[in-house]
Amino acid sequence: MTHQLNVLNALPLAAADNLEVRLARDLDEIAEAQRIRYRVFYEELGARPTERIRATGLDSDEFDDVCDHLLVLADGVVVGTYRLIRRDAAARVGHFYSESEFDIAPLLDTDGEILELGRSCVDAQWRHRGTLQLLWQGIGTYIAHHWVRLLFGCGSLAGTDVEILAPALDYLHDIHLAPPELRARARPERAAIPHGTRTNESWEVRRVLPLLPPLLKGYLRLGAFVGDGAVIDEPFNTTDVLIIVKTEAIADRYVRRFV
Repeated sequence: MTHQLNVLNALPLAAADNLEVRLARDLDEIAEAQRIRYRVFYEELGARPTERIRATGLDSDEFDDVCDHLLVLADGVVVGTYRLIRRDAAARVGHFYSESEFDIAPLLDTDGEILELGRSCVDAQWRHRGTLQLLWQGIGTYIAHHWVRLLFGCGSLAGTDVEILAPALDYLHDIHLAPPELRARARPERAAIPHGTRTNESWEVRRVLPLLPPLLKGYLRLGAFVGDGAVIDEPFNTTDVLIIVKTEAIADRYVRRFV
């Protein structure tokens, strides 16, 4: 776990009613986040755990030791989490999580701080709009504190059948493709669909919307772009696109600065 500035450790980043959002403060809280990730990704959504992950009941990897863990707590109990990886944390591992699927060189060339978001999940009984809004308020405070200029991360569509998902992938490419200076690309050896083969004749909005998960639709409402190409993630039974958001697009809505 990275060493946080005291102001981020000491204060909730967002709060409402009996919910609060803040960073994990110790290894026990990180384990609680990993336990919720296991329940949601493996038990609920059917991802395939490794033997180590199955034995521990914790969804964990090398990034958990260096990233920041954003938590949603209900009356002190962890009910949701988001993983936040900044440049210095990625450097300690040697790469960002999404680099195994995407060439993110254009994002790495961005001046200033960049932040990779991942492993987002909320316990089913707390999976409602208020919780998600609170999470984003917490992220807004975090990015303001660290002067983050760019957010990115893998956005996952359920399933690995590219034919079924083709309308959604075509729509994302045609309407939300990142500008050239931010256009990360699926690595050729991982790409589910070759670059540049999509047409705008294969999708209709009414067919696309049911294929897009709520989190991905939320990113698009914030003005997100997508990279070029998609990647099949077999263990998680998803097809991934790269989501890219300029933080200026969300500043007025969610950011609370510390001064």
